[in-house]
Amino acid sequence: MARTRRAPPGPPFDSIYRHGFVRAAIATPRVEVASPGYNLGQTLALARRAAASHAVLAVFPELGLSAYSNEDLFQQDALQDASLAALSELVLASRDLAPALAVGLPLRADDRLFNCGVLVHRGRILGAVPKSYLPNYREFYEKRQFAPAAQALSTSLRLLGQDVPFGNQLLFAATNVPGFVLHLEICEDLWVPLPPSTLASLAGATVIANLSASDITVGKADYRRLLCASQSAKCVSAYLYSGAGPGESTTDLAWDGHALAYENGERLAESRRFPLEPGLITADIDLDRLRQERARLTSFGDSVQAHAALLAGFRRVEFELDLPRGRVPLARRVERFPYVPADHSKLDERCSEVYDIQVEGLMKRLEATGLRKVVIGISGGLDSTQAALVAVRAFDRLGLPRTNVLGYTLPGFGTSRHTFDSAHALMKALGISSAEIDIRPSAELMLRHIGHPHRRGKPVYDVTFENVQAGERTSHLFRLANLHGALVLGTGDLSELALGFTTYGVGDHMSHYNVNASVPKTLIQHLVRWLVSTKQFDEKASRVLDRIVATRISPELVPGSGEEPEHSSEAVVGPYELQDFNLYYLSRYGYRPSKVAFLAHAAWGDRLSGAWPDTVPPGERREYDLATIRRWLEVFVVRFFQGSQFKRSAMPNGPKVGSGGSLSPRSDWRAPSDSPATVWLEELRANVPTGRRRKS
Repeated sequence: MARTRRAPPGPPFDSIYRHGFVRAAIATPRVEVASPGYNLGQTLALARRAAASHAVLAVFPELGLSAYSNEDLFQQDALQDASLAALSELVLASRDLAPALAVGLPLRADDRLFNCGVLVHRGRILGAVPKSYLPNYREFYEKRQFAPAAQALSTSLRLLGQDVPFGNQLLFAATNVPGFVLHLEICEDLWVPLPPSTLASLAGATVIANLSASDITVGKADYRRLLCASQSAKCVSAYLYSGAGPGESTTDLAWDGHALAYENGERLAESRRFPLEPGLITADIDLDRLRQERARLTSFGDSVQAHAALLAGFRRVEFELDLPRGRVPLARRVERFPYVPADHSKLDERCSEVYDIQVEGLMKRLEATGLRKVVIGISGGLDSTQAALVAVRAFDRLGLPRTNVLGYTLPGFGTSRHTFDSAHALMKALGISSAEIDIRPSAELMLRHIGHPHRRGKPVYDVTFENVQAGERTSHLFRLANLHGALVLGTGDLSELALGFTTYGVGDHMSHYNVNASVPKTLIQHLVRWLVSTKQFDEKASRVLDRIVATRISPELVPGSGEEPEHSSEAVVGPYELQDFNLYYLSRYGYRPSKVAFLAHAAWGDRLSGAWPDTVPPGERREYDLATIRRWLEVFVVRFFQGSQFKRSAMPNGPKVGSGGSLSPRSDWRAPSDSPATVWLEELRANVPTGRRRKS
């Protein structure tokens, strides 16, 4: 039988280069007009800083070796010769530098002068890329000095004793880094309706470097951000932008030295503008993410097919990157709660949108069925609270009385006084109809009928004992719905579906419509806290919600002391904050378990680092060592891949709420119910160190 092998020798587990990341540097050097010797020194100083930061690529501005603002001086042989001499020195110095260097200078070819980006690595010139689109409007007069790429006849140049590929359809592919394919374009190339990088991305480029000058005017920086974000999103690529800065001529223009890094629409890094000193920013690019996204987006492949004739002209230049061998920690923000933004400015919009999606889904289902009532089992826990909050909002919008929301609390053998009181208080505070049905008599009857040891007074609290109660609750709710002409509103959440922590069939797994099916447990916690913090309910209701969100998560199916929930769900399935993290990266991106563990450790390894959502109280801000992360990730892959797909294959309808937030077979997730978890377990065990658990 084939076995998953340990990762081949290379970077260690705690290096980004082990997990599909590469680090790129974007430089904004100080220049002097028409002074290639000075500019070379500035370029090399920043290239060395990039190497010290463990970057494998450094991107410099447009015409950075000569400076951009030389105007008609570009036509002077002396400046052209000096620029070429600076390139020669750079090539020589690059032998001792690990990063590939993308630099700009004017180059002669075919009796023309071209504005070029040149890629240099370890003493080789890998290629020269001429600018495709030359602006000749307003303050720009580039066609006065340069020719566009379309006028080039040659496909290679004899440059400094090397035969160098030449053209605007070059792809630089690293043979030892899967997924790293670089394309260069220059400034205005991004501003046109069809940038060269669009076709380059369809031809396989995953990283786009834009060597830019781009003078600054009021508001232009925002437009640059929009262009870079949009292009990286449309091309499903990384987009690295280096803009000219201090030292360029201010005869008629000014320069802000703007550096940007985006990945698939998300900003990874941005420089301070108008720097006093040369600048360098770095960004860790997730090549696996880009690969996975492109493979999933069928329209991306359709675009490749539609433009196949244009893509045929692209040429690949292969080279081998020098990867750091030691520890290189991830220098990229990884959200602890991928379903919840830590940025407070986005939290209000995100939480409001989640509620709107859930409410819209329920409203449509009520309208489609013609029903004017819903039945909800209210436990006094998080999930049923969230469903009740959605229901009252939907009924308010439909102009139906809240009393048409029929809330039932169904205490069983393990129900605590705490949750029992919370359930009644919640129904009263929301103004919905409330009732109580003790399921213990009917559960006792079933346990007696099936011959369970409990009928003889034995304290056997096995899965049968638990599921009899879950089944009785659901059976009551469906019959109550029949009686009242209502719809049974499901309450189970995405986290429970992923972990299979739900009773199949006649249990909490089933309902007529489940508004929480696409909402993970951690997000529900934040949603409830957000409602309280934004004062969307009166003080009495807010106190009840605070009480509920602070309650230990428990199914309450096993008898305890009677006052507080005693049996923790998280003791069985793991911390929901970790398991939601695992769910997101395994289901949304299909990452290897070892990469998920690496990301989890970056996010959760130190509670004092990184941003926390305001909705997480300081006392609940936890951290996990790698051993703990590995332990619960193993639990997750077994439960998710091997033990619970049959439940998801038969789940009821419910609205998809977020990206990577649906496990419905009719939406984001289709999988066999009889798959083993072997390959995920083997990969995890082979490639994640066991480590030592941190003492609490």
